[in-house]
Formats: sequence, C-alpha cells, structure tokens
Amino acid sequence: MSAERDFALPDLGEGLTESELIDWRVAVGDEVSLNQIVADVETAKAVVELPSPVAGVVTALHAEPGEVVQVGASLMSFRVGGADAPEPPEPREERETETAPVEPEESPRREPNLVGYGAAADASHPKRKARKVPSAPAASTAPAPEPVAAVASTTTLERPRPAERPRSTPPVRKLAHDLGVDLEALEGTGERGLITRADVEHAASDRPVSGASSTAETPAADDRVTRTPVRGVRKHTAEAMVRSAFTAPHATEFLTVDVTASTELLDELRDDRATAGHRVTMLAMAAKATCIALARTPELNSRWDDDAHEIVQHHYVNLGIAVATERGLLVPNVRDAERMSLLELADAIGELAATARDGKTAPADLAGGTMSITNIGVFGIDAGTPILNPGEAAILATGAVRRMPWEHRGEVALRDVMTLSLSFDHRLVDGAQASRFLADVGAILRSPGRALTM
Repeated sequence: MSAERDFALPDLGEGLTESELIDWRVAVGDEVSLNQIVADVETAKAVVELPSPVAGVVTALHAEPGEVVQVGASLMSFRVGGADAPEPPEPREERETETAPVEPEESPRREPNLVGYGAAADASHPKRKARKVPSAPAASTAPAPEPVAAVASTTTLERPRPAERPRSTPPVRKLAHDLGVDLEALEGTGERGLITRADVEHAASDRPVSGASSTAETPAADDRVTRTPVRGVRKHTAEAMVRSAFTAPHATEFLTVDVTASTELLDELRDDRATAGHRVTMLAMAAKATCIALARTPELNSRWDDDAHEIVQHHYVNLGIAVATERGLLVPNVRDAERMSLLELADAIGELAATARDGKTAPADLAGGTMSITNIGVFGIDAGTPILNPGEAAILATGAVRRMPWEHRGEVALRDVMTLSLSFDHRLVDGAQASRFLADVGAILRSPGRALTM
C-alpha cells in the first residue's frame, strides 16, 4: 500500500528562516532512495545539499530554482510504500483533522534520515497553489495514484500536473524575463530537456516586434541597468556589516613591516621536501602570528555581551578567514587555531577556503568566531579599514607584499614590505592594547624567530 509524503524545508542551522532553491537533482517521476541528494539550496550563509528523508517516487516539486522557500513550507512530495520504503507515520486523517489550526512549531516530529534533519509533513503548512493545467485531459490521460488518506483537495488537484516543469538555470530565467519569453512555451535543447540561453534568444528573435501585448516588451531603461535580488549570502553579509558598523565603535591602526625574513622562510619551506606538501603562505604566517599575539593581549579575543552587560573573554581562538566567493563574502572559522602548528594552520586555511569557494561550507563553520583575518593583499591592495565581523573585537587585514627600497641595517636596500591594518571595537579594546597586539604581529613577521621568545 502506498501513501503520499511531503518533505518540508528544514531549519538548516542557527534559526535560518528561509533558503533559496538553487537546483533540483531530481524530477517528477524519479525514484529516489533514502538520503539521496534531491536539491541544492542556499541559506544566508552557504549552499547545502538536501537529502531525501524517504525512499519513494517524486510526485510533485513545489518550488522552482531561484525561488525563496520558507522553513517549514512544503518543498516536494513523494509516493512511498512497498517493502523497501519506510513505514508511514500515524494515520494522517486523524492527525490532520485534529491539529489543522496548530502552528508549525507545535509539530516537532521529524522524518528519519542519516544527516539528522528534515521536518515532517503537516497539514498546517500552507500548500503551494497548483499550477494551471488543462482540465480536460486531466481526468482522462492517466489514472490517479492510490488516494492519500484525508489529504486536502489542493493535493488531489496537483496529481495530474505535467510530468515536469520547464527546467532552466537562474540566469536563463532572468534572460527570459528580460526578453519577455514564456519558458513554458519552449522545448529545451539541453541535457534532459534543459532550456538553454540559446533557446531563449532564438525564441526572442522569432517573436514579432510589433505585438499588441505590452508585457512581452522590456522597457528601454532595463537595457541600461542590471537588477540583482539581494538575498542569500549577499543579504546576510549586508545585514551583518550594517549591524557591526552601527553597533561597535570602530578604530583602525596601521603598521608597515619589513617581512623579508618571513618571505625567505616561506621559500625555504617550499623547497624543503619535508614540507613540500603543505602550501604555507604569508596569510598562514600572519594567522600564526595572530594566535601568538592574542595570548599576550587577550582583550582582542573577546566579545561584548550587551544583554548581560559583560565582556566575555575567550580562552581559545576560532580564527575567521575572510573568503571571497561567487556568492559573496564568507568568514568560516579555523577552530582552536591557537593549538595548531604553522603547517597545520596552513592546511586548515587552504581546506577552509576551497570548501567556501565550492559553496560547501556548513552553517556551523560560519559561527562562533573570536577574531578574523582578511587578506586584501591578494587583490594588490596595501591597506584598508576592515569592518568587524559581528560579535568579534578585532579584525586584521594583511596587505600586498611589495619589493621596495627600505632602511636595513643603516643602509637603503630592496626589501619585502607589507602593511597591516587592525580594526577593533573601542568598547572592548583600548588603543594601547591594540597597539601592543599589532606590534607583536609585526615583530613576528619581521623576524619569525621572535616567536620563540613570546
């Protein structure tokens, strides 16, 4: 005996209220197994793969790529049943009849799956309206599947929906919108019927220019600007930066350092067979120097607790590393960075950055930072005034390493020079403390052996 099962968008961490559907990995009619990845969604912090909470056949997809879905809203539906499928929950007709008006948070039951999240179906969740389909063939083209116990009539109307909605990517949908092309009228020439950019452009070129419909025409002003919805990582970053800038009183100090000894050490590590497998960079050197300096000036490793009217000092370092990605700026953390050697820290930073650029950073890895570093030197920038990551007392920016004339042992010589920029929360950190910290970091980068004396 088969039954219908809904999969509601789960809370993917830290109370996030919505996610944007990036792409479906399955289509209506596909048979999926338990924990098979069915979709990619983007939260305010990262792209997350969603596994199926059941084994069954996909009967409906309730959102399209590019659409923002609220947590708890129905994302897709399955037909489950048979020996290999999980047992259905208690009879839906009794549960839904008795609890229809109850808010979603009062139904905490979860579907079984390996990754540990996934909200159970609940009739109190609003259903997406069924897409308009021809009524005549709906009753005659194919027999409806087994009836679902006491499911609302809207679900019944969705049963005869087309086999699959038009498949396309967000940029192609935007192009279709700008050109006034109806995607539902197109047949995709891409893989698995995917509608491509060429399909949309071809349809636009074949459309009569002088038509009665004004909706098919794009205002001339649209050709001069590009509008991008602010959501996902970009939305989260904007909100965090505004909150930080207008909450914490920022101050910034600068220090230009001769880092020739550090660059020479990096060259030695690259040439040494014992360390050749580790990609040690100036950023890793600065991260190690930061951890050492924080032990000497712990005020920079603290946060302001406004509710408790307390300053909370951390006895560990979760070092945030700012990473520029295609979806915006992310600041994942290297946990317990103060316990790591230079090589371990370099490996952790490399892995963390690669994961962030692939959009695979877990939301938990983006929280709990105690101080951050941003490498503006990679863009050829010397110095700046970085904005604090919310909840942190300081952020260090490392500038570009430049070969330039510099005083060295009483003479002028070509040296490797870098500028450090330190922004800090003046509620938590005094100027003297910030100066001592910055001087310590500079001293280590000027002469790495100084770390042995600290």
